[in-house]
Amino acid sequence: MRINRILLSAPLVVVALVIQVTILARLQLPGAVPDLLLLVVLGLALVYGHVGGALVGFSAGLLADLAPPSDHAIGRYALVLCVIGYCAGLTKPDSGQHRSATLPLLVVLGAAIGSTLMYAGVGALVGDTAARHVGIVGLLLSATLYDLLLAPFTVPLVMALARRTEGEALAGDGSSSSGAAGGRDSGYGWLTTGTGLKASRGAMKSVRTGTGIGSQRGSLLGKSARDKVGRIKGVKRL
Repeated sequence: MRINRILLSAPLVVVALVIQVTILARLQLPGAVPDLLLLVVLGLALVYGHVGGALVGFSAGLLADLAPPSDHAIGRYALVLCVIGYCAGLTKPDSGQHRSATLPLLVVLGAAIGSTLMYAGVGALVGDTAARHVGIVGLLLSATLYDLLLAPFTVPLVMALARRTEGEALAGDGSSSSGAAGGRDSGYGWLTTGTGLKASRGAMKSVRTGTGIGSQRGSLLGKSARDKVGRIKGVKRL
């Protein structure tokens, strides 16, 4: 990962984890706990792509596994966020920016459901049956609802910060403007050739100043008239 990505991702992950552990986990909300850490990983993955999203997700999940009061096997949440970050990064368009908020919202919805199912599935493999006692349906509904409520206040902000450090916004604007200008130049290149607009303007200017086609015709007519007069005079002289 680039240095600017690490310098941005590390503070965001730490702040999100602290808020989640100290504030959100103590709200005693029914069902799941609002997963602010997941939303930060999604925001970064939507900008950094699948490789960056996987690395950020694994690092954030491992930090959550080690942070107290963790009561599950180390690496469990790291695996979940690594997969989620990788899948979310795959939705990054070639232009680097999403044209609407529909796709990020769908990513948040899928990540909320997928992370809950994966966490419960991995827990079942290692013998953690806490999800069974709470109810998987209740966990899915509450996790999806909480994440969707927090997403408009978290994901756009994280994506804006990531794009600013990446410089993608400026690069995208410059490339689009230059591409549009290049397209116009290539599409209307015939207007800038010697036989195009410049030549037409020169011809119009010549006509206005009397040095164009009219003056050339005048000089030709004058020359033919002089030749005719000379021939007539020669005849008379004879």
